[in-house]
Amino acid sequence: MITLLLIIPVIGCLCLIPFKDTGAITATAANTAEIKVADGSSLDSATQINEPNVVWHLEGDNSNSVQATVQNEVVNATAPSDSGLRMKQIALLTSLVNLLVSIVLWIKFDSSTSQYQYVEEYSGITSLLTQNIATPEILQSLPFLHFYVGIDGISLYFVLLTTFITPVCILSNWDDIEKNLKFYLISFLLLETLQIAVFVVLDLLLFYVFFESVLIPLFLIIGIWGAGYSRIRASFLLFLYTLFGSLWMLLAIMVIYYNYGSTDMQLISLKEISLESQKWLWLAFFISFAFKTPLFPFHIWLSWAHSSAPLGGSIILASVILKLATYGYLRILLPILPDATHYFSPLVQTIAVVTLIFASLATLRQTDLKGIVAMSSIGHMGVVVLGLFSNNIQGIEGALLLSIAHGFVSPALFICVGGVLYSRYHTRTINYFRGMALTMPLFTIMFFVFTLANMAVPLTLNWAGEFLTLAGVFQRNPIIGALGATGIFLSACYSIWFYNRISYGKFSVYLPVTNDLSRREFMLLLTLLIPTLILGIFPNIILNNLHFSVSNLLYTV
Repeated sequence: MITLLLIIPVIGCLCLIPFKDTGAITATAANTAEIKVADGSSLDSATQINEPNVVWHLEGDNSNSVQATVQNEVVNATAPSDSGLRMKQIALLTSLVNLLVSIVLWIKFDSSTSQYQYVEEYSGITSLLTQNIATPEILQSLPFLHFYVGIDGISLYFVLLTTFITPVCILSNWDDIEKNLKFYLISFLLLETLQIAVFVVLDLLLFYVFFESVLIPLFLIIGIWGAGYSRIRASFLLFLYTLFGSLWMLLAIMVIYYNYGSTDMQLISLKEISLESQKWLWLAFFISFAFKTPLFPFHIWLSWAHSSAPLGGSIILASVILKLATYGYLRILLPILPDATHYFSPLVQTIAVVTLIFASLATLRQTDLKGIVAMSSIGHMGVVVLGLFSNNIQGIEGALLLSIAHGFVSPALFICVGGVLYSRYHTRTINYFRGMALTMPLFTIMFFVFTLANMAVPLTLNWAGEFLTLAGVFQRNPIIGALGATGIFLSACYSIWFYNRISYGKFSVYLPVTNDLSRREFMLLLTLLIPTLILGIFPNIILNNLHFSVSNLLYTV
């Protein structure tokens, strides 16, 4: 079942490979049309189109045929090709099939146990044992890395979030991406496989491999299909910042293998590791996850990446990529290094509070629409980290609920500001926007609902997650809980200012009147709104599968 989740996107990539890229066809068609003028010389249609102020006079009996030929070439050069539509349909169908498989896996999941389910293992040792030819010499020479996967109540919902968001990413740029469309779609399908692999592998080294492999398609998505001249710098910031942080995790994994002879997560969690060793290993892992969360002061790359990424890239960054570190805290730091986690918890909670307050205040100073949503994401992740290190069921389960809620609401806000507004006005500077409610009432309503969800108002999943998180943190440390609760006030400040600045007032003199939400945009927002409200009213749909898995993460002081 898990192997099927990993293979389906790869099959979709293989189906896309035979298609010819539409960008190259368009350029060729535009460059081959020729225009014959009176003196017998020829000009290509690209020159004719790019110089609208020059009028070329055609003479002779063949002028009508020349005009018809040029018109046909221009139409062929600008019209969307059937192959491009087929490629998008194949990628979307692939992601939807993977979503259906993950839903079946969710339905069949047994919530009455904390054990890993759907466990699959592929290694040389397994095949040799089944053939009864394994000898001590052969076993010693085999590589320690083996493909070992499984899911529990925690990883289940991160897998569901990944398969749910991938179709949204593909649909978000349905009409925007023309250059290298095939490789754009392949990048997202490969990214889906790599993200799912991070959440299901049960081997530390494989976790590191897939944890870092997601950087490659992200680097390409931002660097090639991003917006503005800063996209190259943003892609390098994303790649180098997070890669540097993860090198410490690789070093810690090598130390674990050298001392304990295995990188199996379940086996390592049973080992007795001294407190001093745990401290050094914990710091190495924490630095890696702090870059990816991101926590202050390792957050610089995120606003650059969001501002320069295409809409699909911003959605996948906010919804899933930031959750890789959340999963790492739950899968490595809490169960494998519990003593060091208890020792460093005050430090982590202090950093999380600083991150929350700093990001919330910095959001008020942003002028880029996507930058505002990006900085608010950092503040929400600070609340998540507070709950993860609260060492009680309420705090950890609340952090998981808030992570999932952020994976719905933040992409919706990116669609509103980075998709709906940017596709119409081609600017994200907030100073130009005012009075959208006068011309785009449906957009204003959807934007208002998601702004409320971002503020964590009741009946939304954000509220259920934030309430449980802060309740758990308050049990652990009332002072930290009170400081963390300031995020409620600060998020209301920047959210209300953000919504009011765009939606109300006199309509901006810098913007023309344009259409309201299209059918595709409305369905995307509705798709993200439904789970936000349903799971906010009935959070036990998620919590029932979390209780046993989260209980195993608690440590005795």
